[in-house]
Amino acid sequence: MEASVKLYTLNFDEARTYLWAALFVVSGMVLPQVFHLIPQGGIIFAPLSLVILAGAYKFGWKTGLMAAVATPLVNNLVFGLPAWGVLQVMMVKLVILALVAGLTAQWFNKVTLPLLIGVVLASEALGTLAELLLTGGIAATIQDFTVGWPGQLLQVFGTYLIIHGLARK
Repeated sequence: MEASVKLYTLNFDEARTYLWAALFVVSGMVLPQVFHLIPQGGIIFAPLSLVILAGAYKFGWKTGLMAAVATPLVNNLVFGLPAWGVLQVMMVKLVILALVAGLTAQWFNKVTLPLLIGVVLASEALGTLAELLLTGGIAATIQDFTVGWPGQLLQVFGTYLIIHGLARK
């Protein structure tokens, strides 16, 4: 399945970059709160990753990078989540996701399910390595795969649908 949609590579000198990043920060605050109504919903569905993946893929790695850094920080300050102990790991994993998504979109200039699957798998692999290097613990890392697989599916199919929804914009 391939979609003919417009993908952007916004730069730091464009106001649209900051406007879209701000929108993704706000979305990254609201969506996790909804998923946290489900027991362990944040861990299972990783809604913040969905927001970052969609933003970076549609509007470029720079927009995604700003949202990946700002969203967990703002969430921590406002809601206390992610907890301070996991904040660093989450930010690193979201930055990796934003870079992989944005650069993949820029390189291929198309949206396909196989590309999105590749982005999620590559980001998970690199994020796992980063988490192991930062924490030295394997338990939380394995949890991303054993408990978090629904979130990985949500990232792939949700991003595909979101980008098609933004295709009219």
